[in-house]
Amino acid sequence: MYRLLLLLLLAACSPGSPEKQPDLSLLILGVAQDGGYPHVGCEKNCCQLYWDGKQPERTPTCLAVLDRRSGQAWMLEATPAYTDQFERLREAAGWTGRNAPDGIFLTHAHIGHYTGLMYLGREALGADSVPVYAMPRMKKYLETNGPWSQLVGLGNVELKPIQAEKPVAVNAEIRVTPFRVPHRDEYSETVGYRLAIAGKQVLFIPDIDKWEKWDRDIVQEIKSVDLAFLDATFYKNGELKRDMSEIPHPFIEESMQRFDSLTVEEKARVHFIHFNHTNPMLWDEAAVQEVESRGFKIAREGTEISF
Repeated sequence: MYRLLLLLLLAACSPGSPEKQPDLSLLILGVAQDGGYPHVGCEKNCCQLYWDGKQPERTPTCLAVLDRRSGQAWMLEATPAYTDQFERLREAAGWTGRNAPDGIFLTHAHIGHYTGLMYLGREALGADSVPVYAMPRMKKYLETNGPWSQLVGLGNVELKPIQAEKPVAVNAEIRVTPFRVPHRDEYSETVGYRLAIAGKQVLFIPDIDKWEKWDRDIVQEIKSVDLAFLDATFYKNGELKRDMSEIPHPFIEESMQRFDSLTVEEKARVHFIHFNHTNPMLWDEAAVQEVESRGFKIAREGTEISF
């Protein structure tokens, strides 16, 4: 009896074993709009909070999918903060001697979503054939415009053509399916992605003009998935001094009203992401709590979600 008590006491006092990392997971590497936070040229109080040391930096929106069993990982977007984001991915994946992901999926040709490819070029990493998945217009844009065409010509990247509604099986348990969404398509089409990870479904739409412009019902889309990372660039109309109709996005206020018919469990699937520097989700905890009190979630940089 005393021997048993001693063994139990020793077990209770011994250091705990390290928590096992999930085999399959999604890592949030960035949550801001293309220009990041703080924002270039910003003279507002929102960015001053960063310069005063009261808020951390936030990098442009980027997700990563990790499969620790195979040692693989893929990035959704190549942002201007690629160096920092890849380093955090490498640390999470436990990579040594690896200098690039197993693939990068691009949504469109706006600066926060593809310009990180420059770090794969000869002036920086000098990478070897990093797979970059791109829709037809996006692929042509990269092939025919410098400096991106140099990445292709030197073999730093290997462009992988994808088509809307055609799943890409990156391994046995992970599929990535692009779908078109309405957006300002100056140089390329714009897509979101549906990820199938170990039987779970994840929706990723970092940029879209307005929900009502889409030929799908976003409410039904949310109901059909387990997680939804959705464009929340602005909190409300009037957030900028300029005419906001020139840069249409679903305001968080609009989205919450549109999603009001969802159940509590369905609302919890929604993770708002892609915040402009003026969006209080980056710097006003009271505003964050107000959104979360209505059942929704705010994407937080560094969060890892297991499957």
